[in-house]
Amino acid sequence: MDPVSPLEQALHAARALVLADLVAGEVAEADVVSLVEDSVVQRRWWVEQWPEGLAYVAGLVAQDVQDALLERYGRWPLCPVCGSGDPHALDVEPELGPNPHWVCHKAGVKVASVGSLGGSLGGGMPSS
Repeated sequence: MDPVSPLEQALHAARALVLADLVAGEVAEADVVSLVEDSVVQRRWWVEQWPEGLAYVAGLVAQDVQDALLERYGRWPLCPVCGSGDPHALDVEPELGPNPHWVCHKAGVKVASVGSLGGSLGGGMPSS
């Protein structure tokens, strides 16, 4: 049995983290999971071109899925911190760096690490 390469480990971890957040937000429908798979395929190529970016894959997959959801359904994940005003999505920080997390720029707070939205979201399909 061949050992799993660091690239495959990073891609599997990124997939699992983003899927965990989608499940937490109750938006892990088949078409949404396909968005994750599409991103993983694209990021595999990206890391093959730039191996130093391996540590950035989870945040990039989260951003890819967030962007794809925005185009198809609306903002996701919606901020669970701000109770008033217009609904807005969380952002991934750092945009290109290790240990990505979801933040609310409006309130200036870190909400959760990517993959750990679990208790932070109310769920439901994104809305624009």
